[in-house]
Amino acid sequence: MRIVDLSMPIAGDHPRWATEISVTGDLAKGDLAQVTWLKVSCHAYTHVDARRHMFADGATIEATPLDDLVGRCAVVDLTDVQPNEAIGTEKLAARGKHIQRGGMVLLKSNWDRQRSPMTKEFWLDSPYVTREAAEWLLATGIRTIGYSFPQDYPIRLMLKGERRPLAEQVTHDVLLRAGVHMIEYVANTSDIREPEVFLSAAPLKIPGADGAPARVYCIEGM
Repeated sequence: MRIVDLSMPIAGDHPRWATEISVTGDLAKGDLAQVTWLKVSCHAYTHVDARRHMFADGATIEATPLDDLVGRCAVVDLTDVQPNEAIGTEKLAARGKHIQRGGMVLLKSNWDRQRSPMTKEFWLDSPYVTREAAEWLLATGIRTIGYSFPQDYPIRLMLKGERRPLAEQVTHDVLLRAGVHMIEYVANTSDIREPEVFLSAAPLKIPGADGAPARVYCIEGM
């Protein structure tokens, strides 16, 4: 078996997220313990969206079934994706023939190797999923999807403080609306070798939250 860590490291100096990391206690000075404090958005870095993120009638993160976030997962190879590429139905259909109804899917790219998530270019130059592709994914009957790049075009506009209507946030409007669980900003997917893996994306159990950070990893050969 082989384990691949698919989580971004949480770092304080980030172009999109205001993250505060502080430490109290100094072991070198004789303090009993060191304690790290973290203040971060539930939608920063590698995380799971709850349906409440966009829809008032949606479940919050602690009500999201773990059974839907852990299990066999089809890996769709998009490692040749280009900057600002609109990922459409044709490419997904050709490479996602092994997607199973009721299953999980992970869109594998090398985007975090082309542009570091710690730079603005990661967001500004990102490939993105078209509405037609999101509708095709929904039609496959998946229950969960993971993205290794900022998957909706308007995400880049948030760097400038611009927020676009839900209809333009196509994966949220099409997939999350229909109850498909979304795992966002997965990293290191280019290290995955197999077309199917065992994936775990268990989010922090934060009562009432619309999402939560998650330590995501996959196991090959299981």
